[in-house]
Amino acid sequence: MSNRHEGQEARPARRSDGLLLIPVKAVMQVIDVPLRAWQRLAGLTGMASFFLLPNMAVFAIFVLVPFVINFVYSVTGGTEIFLDQRFYVGAAQYRDIFDCRSYLDPSTCVEDGFWVSTRNTALFVVVQVALMILVALVTALVLNREIAGRSFWRAVFFFPVLLSPVVVGLIWRWILQRQGLLNLVLYELFGFEPYSWLTDRNAAFAAAVGVTIWARVGFFALILLAGLQAIPKELYEAAEMDGTRRTRVFFRITLPLLMPNLLVVLVLGLIRSVQVFDEAYVLTGGGPGTSTMYLTQYIYEKGFASDLRDPGLAAAASILMGAVLVVLTLVQMAASRRNEKKGER
Repeated sequence: MSNRHEGQEARPARRSDGLLLIPVKAVMQVIDVPLRAWQRLAGLTGMASFFLLPNMAVFAIFVLVPFVINFVYSVTGGTEIFLDQRFYVGAAQYRDIFDCRSYLDPSTCVEDGFWVSTRNTALFVVVQVALMILVALVTALVLNREIAGRSFWRAVFFFPVLLSPVVVGLIWRWILQRQGLLNLVLYELFGFEPYSWLTDRNAAFAAAVGVTIWARVGFFALILLAGLQAIPKELYEAAEMDGTRRTRVFFRITLPLLMPNLLVVLVLGLIRSVQVFDEAYVLTGGGPGTSTMYLTQYIYEKGFASDLRDPGLAAAASILMGAVLVVLTLVQMAASRRNEKKGER
């Protein structure tokens, strides 16, 4: 009797579920008509273009069209924002950028601000990326070991990645300013007098490098940690049985097998370092002087913030920076393919 009642109670539920599916089936049938028509017209392989079309539309609207507009701005002159109020100058903006007696001496250039920011960016990229890879590698090696609270420490190192770059800059500006937390701790513990960390050229540069490393190292350490965990443990067990020293194991097993991940970290680190803006701008504002003014800040100020703004020049500078990023991406792709071919052999 109980089973019969259960069956009778279950039937209405099934009917209600069927009623709910009716509008869903109707919508699917409506969508199915153009899909079948397109499949007959373009074939089975042509269906891929149908599903790629929304992504390509988004790419065109938010990437391709702005790039074309930016290029148009780079061949126009004037201080006006709207294109109908600007005049065509051809390659004059690019000629002004490259008009230098010596590229190593920005003061000899017509657009000295561009080359000062380029020199600062190049120095920042070299120092920051080298230290970033080193810190990320050490962090990944430590977090890959069997330590107490390993999951907790992984979360701690990854947490800064979740913060907004502006928030990161504000936090460290509060710590490093003359009346900030760092000077208070140094005075209370060691009796040091307050120091202006953000108004000294070398200290401000070191602060920009250190803050960006602190904010991003968790992301790159996670990539390296994934590579470490993909290395077969049998290799380490065999090396341990042979009595191989740890340094030799690292340079002969860990480092070669981790090289694809290191390559990804290197290229992504280079791209993000070339684009540095938020943390450094909030932290130092480009100062003292122009010691921490990087290329992205130069483009922003030249195009929008400066009283003597020149959107065309800012657009030309952004085109050149984009070309550098494209080259870095192509290098990553070529190196990845080379590693894949070596792996197949």
